[in-house]
Amino acid sequence: MGGFLNSTIARKFAMALSGLFLVLFLAQHFSINFISVFSKDVFNEVSHFMGTNFFVQALLQPILIFGVIFHFIMGFVLEAKNRGARNVKYVKFAGNENSSWVSRNMIYSGLVVLAFLALHFYDFWFPEMIHKYVESHPEDATRYYGELVAKFESPVRTILYVVSFVFLALHLYHGFSSSFQSMGWRNKYAKGLRGFTKAYAIVIPLGFIFIALFHYINNL
Repeated sequence: MGGFLNSTIARKFAMALSGLFLVLFLAQHFSINFISVFSKDVFNEVSHFMGTNFFVQALLQPILIFGVIFHFIMGFVLEAKNRGARNVKYVKFAGNENSSWVSRNMIYSGLVVLAFLALHFYDFWFPEMIHKYVESHPEDATRYYGELVAKFESPVRTILYVVSFVFLALHLYHGFSSSFQSMGWRNKYAKGLRGFTKAYAIVIPLGFIFIALFHYINNL
């Protein structure tokens, strides 16, 4: 495995694959959270299932955590390799002739997304683990909606989430599309797929922003 990842192409392929996995998780996460806008009871029901299902907790959750860590480590490794290999710097940047602003600053948008994930883990995952395994509370299938809404009572926390999702959109706008290129996806469907990835990069983060603002306004 170490030998495989010594190749730049292999590292890009591995990062693209982990990124696609995280994109699928993001869509699933958004779908569940969006339910909270329409139905408190259904949101509680779905969240309780996800929080107690053995397959989700014991198998998918560890894979997800590994995927997040792996994706960001590979991102930092590739950035370091790219900087080290860049012997000739541009004298002057001429618009988008070399690369887009988003693609040149993926490492920075990635760092903001990483900071957001740390906040998200602090707000949701760690309290969930403490609730279930440290404090050993009895099962309460109705607690999830209240816990979600409580996180958006603070305007500061809500703004942090909104800003984080803006950077997530920037990160996805280039990263989601380029992941297919890294995996060699070049055929007659490539243009349509590129359009889909751009739309996804805008719609999903905007959906998360809507959820955050919806619950904040409802808390007023």
